[in-house]
Amino acid sequence: MSQEPERILLVDSYDSFTFNLASLCLRAAPASQIHIIKNDQLTLPELLPYLRYFSAVIVGPGPGSPDVSEDIGIVKHLWKLDDRHLLPIFGVCLGLQSLATEHGARVNRLPVVKHGQVSIIEHTGTDIFKGVGVVQAVRYHSLHAELNGDEGLEVLAWASDDVGHVKTVMALKHINRPFWAVQYHPESVLTQGGGIEVMHNFWRLARSWNAARGRRISWNSTATARFGSPWPNPHPPLVSSPHTTSPRAVLTSAFHFSNIDAAAICEFLGVQDESSPFVMLESLAQPGRHTIIGCLKSTSPYITYSIGDSSLQYQVGDSFSQIPLGSHDIWSWTSAFMNERKACSGTSNVPFWGGLIGYLSYELGVESLGVPSTVPLADKRHPDMNMAFVERSIVIDNKTDTIYLQSIIDGDEGWLAEMATKLKFTTQDNSTYSYNIAPSSTKARPTTSTLILPDRDTYVSRINIAKERLYAGDSYELCLTANTRVVLNDPLTPKASRTYSPSWERYKHLRELNPAPHSGYLRLHPTTLLASSPERFLSFSRPPRSTYQLRPIKGTVRKGPGITRAVAEQALRGSVKEVAENLMIVDLIRHDLHNVVGEDVEVKQFCTVEEYKTVWQLVSVIEGRAADGADEFDSRRANGALGWEVLRRSLPPGSMTGAPKKRSVEILQTLEDSERNVYSGIFGYWCVGGGGDWSVTIRSCFKYDDRYNHVPSSKASLSTSTFGPDDHVEEWVMGAGGAITALSDPHAEWEEMSVKLQSVLRVFGAAIPRGN
Repeated sequence: MSQEPERILLVDSYDSFTFNLASLCLRAAPASQIHIIKNDQLTLPELLPYLRYFSAVIVGPGPGSPDVSEDIGIVKHLWKLDDRHLLPIFGVCLGLQSLATEHGARVNRLPVVKHGQVSIIEHTGTDIFKGVGVVQAVRYHSLHAELNGDEGLEVLAWASDDVGHVKTVMALKHINRPFWAVQYHPESVLTQGGGIEVMHNFWRLARSWNAARGRRISWNSTATARFGSPWPNPHPPLVSSPHTTSPRAVLTSAFHFSNIDAAAICEFLGVQDESSPFVMLESLAQPGRHTIIGCLKSTSPYITYSIGDSSLQYQVGDSFSQIPLGSHDIWSWTSAFMNERKACSGTSNVPFWGGLIGYLSYELGVESLGVPSTVPLADKRHPDMNMAFVERSIVIDNKTDTIYLQSIIDGDEGWLAEMATKLKFTTQDNSTYSYNIAPSSTKARPTTSTLILPDRDTYVSRINIAKERLYAGDSYELCLTANTRVVLNDPLTPKASRTYSPSWERYKHLRELNPAPHSGYLRLHPTTLLASSPERFLSFSRPPRSTYQLRPIKGTVRKGPGITRAVAEQALRGSVKEVAENLMIVDLIRHDLHNVVGEDVEVKQFCTVEEYKTVWQLVSVIEGRAADGADEFDSRRANGALGWEVLRRSLPPGSMTGAPKKRSVEILQTLEDSERNVYSGIFGYWCVGGGGDWSVTIRSCFKYDDRYNHVPSSKASLSTSTFGPDDHVEEWVMGAGGAITALSDPHAEWEEMSVKLQSVLRVFGAAIPRGN
């Protein structure tokens, strides 16, 4: 009979580093199983009978204060367990502060906040530091414990680099009970010497304490029902019924041409018909490589969904239906939809064979966090999910000058042959397409446009409010943003028609001014999105054993005279503030990946300066790999279902929220006047072969225009009788902002926001007035 594995209970205080800590625990105790609960999931009477099933408890970090019941939850009671229920406990950050306050110590604010900064930790070399050498540890705290000497606690480690403090407590033990805690974060990617070494020691001490008291750990079905499966459990939810038909075959035709221009191909395909949907994802700079153009048909399916709805909208041609979600949420419904549309046998080095292309809003991610919207929903608001299902596509490999024509429609060889002939003619003689220079009519003239900027004083005051929340311990970093609007009403601008699209002309101007690795033109009525994003959010390769990659950007320097790479390196990598911002998001992303894929997560690149057309940026790369068997082909789930689950659990993008994510989002709702909507969500694709690539919607603009919506009772038209005298009024929205930390200078943050905003404003011939 095999021995029952030992089990560890990890109490999560709604932090964004919890699964990093779980991974560290499992590395220290590889034969154990980790169960995770929220700090308000069980009451103490509900938990006590189950403590005998665990060898130890880990109290994780979290936002807030140990003096606030809503922040600390059940944790405060764990330090006062009676002897019958006593077991070893290890606390981190908030966990240490709670241990201290429950034994009579005080928690006060640090004179200088330590969020994402590394300190040398001095220690006694005993207990959890036995055999541990030099410790360089990452700190995420603005509060610290102050002992008066009669708490029954012993200081094991301290930091000596804090202004106004000779020694700041970094580790404690209880002199009689099996309690240990550290103030720093042993699970951070930059902690060296005090991470796995300290966790090994805690596990050794915990097992020794249990053995000396004859504690025998068992498990039964009652405990399973209460605590569920242990982490990691990297299997996506299965759809309700298996898909029994064979996957579609991908029909492909490829040919080579030099100097391929995607804009010319789009214009040949009819992008200048403003009334028609159109989707293109374009790579115009490194590290991007491919351009994807959807060849939409009159019968192409479209999916739209708005948060809070119990149904989604599904459109095929003029057929428009409301589909109740029933037992699904929008994520599982979409996964089931893709399970019925699998494909195989496409060209392996082409990232997209067909599938969903579109965008997901910031608010959809907020909904997935379980945070309710606090802003009244507008009558005319953009869908939170807006996607087209693409069956025919053109993919351009910009590195090899290869065009791939693809179809996942059975018997569609005729279309491939016809399109190949037409494209060869188009690429050979594209002089009829004015795709290099946007006409001046797309640029707003001062007398015919209104630029509505955020109020500078209000924005700066909100930065100061955000910083106060950081000092109070409610967050480590807050990504504050604001919307800017450009309202256009120029009677001299040509009307939108079936041969002229103002939004397409603006996109061509944007791609010229700000070529980006993740650009895109998505016209999915009522939304039109012009994107020039430098930031990949998440890509996942085709299964099995997919790789999941995120590339967060934190830290921006505007290009200009004298701003060489060396200058940018010093301003970004040499800045404690910029590196701290990036580190916080790297640790958050590691947590998001560990949550879904399990242990195999690695930081491939940390804080590298990358060059773009108008700025230098500080970029990191984090990758995770699915465990063996976790993403094998299965009739019960879509190709890439685990990637879709990673996406769901990683939204909204941490680079656009701050950390801890949930609390940061809640705080930001009190500091921002309106929904972000399309801005700071994501756009990209999910391929029928199982791969996906999604980018953060920044350096972008979008407009709402419902004149062309297809509804059962009417059809879109561009006849002069359809519209009133306000045909030429357009309102474009663009968001911008920055990560606020305790080291932020409010006026410098305004300037950084303005730099980001200006890259899009130039498309409209607009600029932020001097002194604003």
